[in-house]
Amino acid sequence: MVQRVLKFLGSEIKGLHQAAYLLGLFAIFSQILGLIRDRLLAHSFGASTSLDIYYAAFRIPDFIFVAVASMVSIFVLVPFLVDRIDKSKERGIDFINNIFSFFFGLIILASVVAFFLVPFLSKFLFPGFSTESLETLTNLTRVLLLSPIFLGLSNLFSSITQVYKKFFVYSISPLLYNLGIIFGILFLYPSLGLMGLGLGVALGALMHLAIQIPVIIQTGFFPSFKFNLDLKEVIDIVKVSLPRTITLSLSNITILILISFASVLGEGSISVFNFSFNLQSVPLSIIGVSYSVAAFPTLARFFSAGEAKKFTDHIVTASRHIIFWSIPAIFLFVVLRAQIVRVVLGSGRFGWDDTRLTAAALALFVVSILAQALVILFVRGYYAAGITRRPLIINMVSSILIVA
Repeated sequence: MVQRVLKFLGSEIKGLHQAAYLLGLFAIFSQILGLIRDRLLAHSFGASTSLDIYYAAFRIPDFIFVAVASMVSIFVLVPFLVDRIDKSKERGIDFINNIFSFFFGLIILASVVAFFLVPFLSKFLFPGFSTESLETLTNLTRVLLLSPIFLGLSNLFSSITQVYKKFFVYSISPLLYNLGIIFGILFLYPSLGLMGLGLGVALGALMHLAIQIPVIIQTGFFPSFKFNLDLKEVIDIVKVSLPRTITLSLSNITILILISFASVLGEGSISVFNFSFNLQSVPLSIIGVSYSVAAFPTLARFFSAGEAKKFTDHIVTASRHIIFWSIPAIFLFVVLRAQIVRVVLGSGRFGWDDTRLTAAALALFVVSILAQALVILFVRGYYAAGITRRPLIINMVSSILIVA
């Protein structure tokens, strides 16, 4: 039985459409769990100060994840890993060991430093919270600092599963993450309060990592720690990843600034922002992310092999499918925004005023789904080609406009 499960998780999926449909299917399951998670939060808290604290507590851990884990993301590592594996598996293994050792030390250091700075950062970032709320926020943020460690390692492992096209295990990981959060809401929150929610997030992140370990062992790429790092290899990775890290950090900082503004707008403002943002992420993940993730390993191989026409044709094909599915989704969400919000979140303490505000924000967010989806695909194309500065410049301008 165990062997059958491992064989299923380690199945190789070939072809853009098969991989995209598989990723899209699991993205639907993941988004359904995400909606169940949000409904449970809305039912238990409504748009309230407690839920504002919960969402605000993610900002510092998320920034650490973006700033550090993006250095070893699949978009950076896959082209390097493909190049080394094509030469020899031993070179690929040595490369993974080297990057793992560097990243693990860096993410632990960043999390420890953040643990001690959280009280000062929280007071500065969220001026609208009371002293009591800031104390709760500090404690919850410290618990959530476990998540960038687990998710960062999982992100590193994902580069291996992507190279070998093990899309099953890659698709299942987000399901387990949401299941951990749901477990925290249902079973840990009643006895532990907001700390129980934090522990549920940490549990979900741990499962996100753990599900990939058997497949990584199966491929022979499970990393081991080494002290004699190949600094040249690390520097090469940092040079390529730094523009992308700054790009993602800018996006994270933009959201952080918006949530900081929301903390002074009144109770529930942060919750409304997050609920509407999560709802617009459903079609974006199912359509844009699925095709982009499926296309990326192939794009990296085409560019590495110097097959420019196949590289371009692959992006064009994925773009057509994204456009085909995104336009109906936009109209559907705009027309039925209030009904969607009410069906998904309208329960318990989530009242009609909360529904109206969330629906209005959702309508504004969802208009940009097609643009967001194509940007995700094009950015992956740039990363597959080793071009990281242009996405950085574009994102910098975008972030300035958003804050303005």
